[in-house]
Amino acid sequence: MPGEVIDSSVQSGGSSGGAWPRPGKTRVIAVANQKGGVGKTTTTVNIAAALSMNGQRVLVVDLDPQGNASTALATEHRGDIPDVYQVLVDDLPMADIVKEVPEMPGLYCAPATIDLAGAEIELVSLVAREARLRRAFTAFDAIELDYIIIDCPPSLGLLTVNALVAADEVMIPIQCEYYALEGLGQLMRNVDLIKAHLNPTLSLSTIVLTMYDGRTRLASQVADEVRAHFGDTVLNTVIPRSVRLSEAPSYGQSVMTYDPGSSGAMAYLDAAREIAFRSTPA
Repeated sequence: MPGEVIDSSVQSGGSSGGAWPRPGKTRVIAVANQKGGVGKTTTTVNIAAALSMNGQRVLVVDLDPQGNASTALATEHRGDIPDVYQVLVDDLPMADIVKEVPEMPGLYCAPATIDLAGAEIELVSLVAREARLRRAFTAFDAIELDYIIIDCPPSLGLLTVNALVAADEVMIPIQCEYYALEGLGQLMRNVDLIKAHLNPTLSLSTIVLTMYDGRTRLASQVADEVRAHFGDTVLNTVIPRSVRLSEAPSYGQSVMTYDPGSSGAMAYLDAAREIAFRSTPA
């Protein structure tokens, strides 16, 4: 993709090794797992922030009615703010809702308000209901983006289906705890169904191990089990449990800016670097 790579070596929290490669075309990544509390929003926000701090232009699409990604990116999402709901249901252009994240050049957010909670019901009666988000992306060319990262709700309903139809890649955060793989089979079946019927280019590209506690044997056992199942799809970087990761959203920040020297920030920086350097189709 044309455009200059921004020199952000000072911003990137000590990242070394030169500029990160920009993909040949926009990578659209849905961050999905129907289990709650596995780190979807934390992963979405911090991967996006780390990428933007290293020269990438990134849009976070908040598709969760709770609006936590919007909060973490200091993007207003009161009930009267134009949001993803109006894009999906009322055909509002995506460009009308996208806001640049304060003090984060190259990072943008499409916010979610509580209105999005009703979208599951309202989408049912609409034509091509599964492809509403993809259509909005197709018409959206206001800014040149390297990544669109979609924060999915903790369900397998129509919002998540829209994300998977619009995406090229699926990223699944898996917490390093008991029952980590529970429910993953259903998610994989949904991905296969969408690939077969609605989006043949969809692929499971990335699994991120989150909430890793190196002091416990269970965490390493879960990590080994996930790697045995999914092989190279699993990032080498694991995301540790970190108080800073939990604190950052309450200050309207990602951990990348809230505490760039923390273990959580360094882990997400490494994870984002892995994602950026993985080979991608041109």
